[in-house]
Parts: sequence; C-alpha cells; structure tokens
Amino acid sequence: MSPRRRVVAWADQTRHDEGPENRGRDARVGCPFVASLEARMTRVAIMGSGSWGTAFGMVLADAGSDVTIWGRDPVAVRDIEENHRNEAYHPGIALPARLSATTNPATALAGASLVVLAVPAQVLRANLGDWGEAIDPDAVLVSLMKGIEIGTSKRMSQVIMESAAVSADRVAVVSGPNLAREIAERQPAATTVACIDEASAQRLQNACTTDYFRPYWTTDVVGTEIGGAVKNVIAVANGMAAGMGLGENSQASLITRGLAEMARLGVALGADPLTFQGLAGVGDLVATCQSPLSRNRTFGFNLGQGLSVEQTIAATKQTCEAYKSCQPILELGRENGVDLPITEQVVEVLYRGRSPKTLAASFMARNTKAEALLRE
Repeated sequence: MSPRRRVVAWADQTRHDEGPENRGRDARVGCPFVASLEARMTRVAIMGSGSWGTAFGMVLADAGSDVTIWGRDPVAVRDIEENHRNEAYHPGIALPARLSATTNPATALAGASLVVLAVPAQVLRANLGDWGEAIDPDAVLVSLMKGIEIGTSKRMSQVIMESAAVSADRVAVVSGPNLAREIAERQPAATTVACIDEASAQRLQNACTTDYFRPYWTTDVVGTEIGGAVKNVIAVANGMAAGMGLGENSQASLITRGLAEMARLGVALGADPLTFQGLAGVGDLVATCQSPLSRNRTFGFNLGQGLSVEQTIAATKQTCEAYKSCQPILELGRENGVDLPITEQVVEVLYRGRSPKTLAASFMARNTKAEALLRE
C-alpha cells in the first residue's frame, strides 16, 4: 500500500442506538452491539432533505446521533417532523425518532458538531455563503456531493474550504456504492469516509457505523472525490449503451475503461491509485453504472432509448450531477494534461448535439495501447 495514504476498516469498536428497534444489535449485521458514548452524544445537521441526505440522516440517527434535517420544502419538512417520513423521496420508509426537520438553517446548525452538506453541487457555494455564520467554528463539514463546480473545476471540499473559510482538516467526504433507496431500506452497504485528518475521519466513521452501514476511513480526499464525480459521467455513458441495447461485454468494457479514466485524472491530481480499487472507485462505479436506481444511469438510458436531452431533463425528477459536472471534469482533465475520452463523448452528446449512437464507434476507433498505461 502507498505510504502516502492509509485506509482502515473499523470493526472492533461497538455502538448502541437507543431506539428499541435497534437496541442490542451489533455493527456487524445480525449481531448484538452497544454504541459508543461519543456516537450517542453527536449532534448532526443535515443540510438538504433530498434522497441521499435523508438516507444518510437515517444512518446517523440509527448510529446514535441526534439529527436535524434542513430543507426548503415546507411540505417535506413537515412530513419528516410530524410523520417521521419523507414520502417525496422514500415512500413507505419510517424514519428514526431521533431525526427531526426544520426549514430554518440556523435551527438545524445550532450546536451541530457534524454538518452534512447534501445539496446539489452547483448551489453549494451560494448556500454556504448564507449559512457560514451559523456553523459552529469547531464543526466538521461533511460533503455527500459528487460533482465538480462549473466555472472553477473545483472539487466540493475545495468549495467548502473557500466558502466556509475552514481548514482542510475540518472537511470530510463520504462516497461509495450508496444508492439512497437501498440505504433507506437498511440493506447492508459499505462506504468510504475521507478526511486529511485521521482523527476527524475516524470520528465520522464512528458516527455512521450501524449494523447495515459499514464505513472505511482514508486520508485520500482527492481520490474519494474524483471517484464520486467521474463515476457519474461514466454511468451516463453506460446508461446510453444499455438504452441502445448493447450487451454485457460492451458495458463491462465501458465501465473498465471508465475506471482507468477516473484513475488517470485522480493520480494526476495527487490521489492514491489504490483508492480507485476500493469503495469510492470501482465499488461506486459498478453500482452507479448497473443499477436502475441510479439517476445518472437512468439519464443516459433515456438518451439511449431515443429521448432528446431536453426530454430527458424533463423526465428526471432528481439531480443528475453528471449533466452539469461533465464539462468541468473535462476541463479539469485538459488543465492537467489528462485524456478523458468517455467524458468527452458524454459532453458531445449532452451539449453539442451528437447522437448517442456515435458513442460506441468513437470508443472503438481509438488507438490501441498497453492496458497498464495509467497515464494515457
């Protein structure tokens, strides 16, 4: 393993959720456990009441934290607060009693030692400008967003540090094969939590370990974020392939070369190449490219089925981060001398009117090379 990064599984500590449905269960599925005192004392703000923000709030509440979700939609907030449900995003799912909601950001942020940011990537900077003074000066800010900012080509952790005026050791990232609906159904899953400060990474890991959600920590923030952002673009490409009826060989080839594309960009930016072999890399890539629950894959699938970009946007009820992030990702690659052929083809389809049918032909027409050449 590279000496620059450490990735550690947390399995020996235990935690306790005071809720009766989870009392006496272990952080390993199906085994009795007791939560740590630290987990039970954590106050968390979730800034965003969408699909993933709500699901991750459930995880934190089940792990023992007191969680308040902030949302703009008063109907959704009232549903969470009064009915312990978010029917708009997770119909039929009962939310933990430790999870509350508000439309007032200051109320959500008051006393929160963990501030989880779960808004669309392109509005993060503006929101942080509004929330900055209400964030506790010692809080760790946690990004759930998987995008690159338009106009700056900056990762979300960089936007957080600039907009909230916080140091890198107070910014963490969560990324992995975490389809929100499956998490909300408490199906077993794992993820990567990343922060350059080991203590903060482990603290976040401690706060979100449950009997169905297993986090692994790393200090490779760059790799974790690049994996999360680029996999969305590859998922759109794979969705197009699936929508056009291309089979498993085609899709597996596309996903694998997408992994190489992701790794090339990450390594050029200073990431540990081993990160892309883990949950934040290949794990998230496979889930997002293959699952019908993936909004990015679905976006691409609709294009492959013959819908126009405009029709696909109209049919998409939730944020498709790849649609807005693909161009800044391509720009980031060009700025760093990294070839991103799949990303380039997605940009051509989404913004320059090219037909999805040209995707496979462009892919197959590229010059052949040694597979091991990570930087080409």
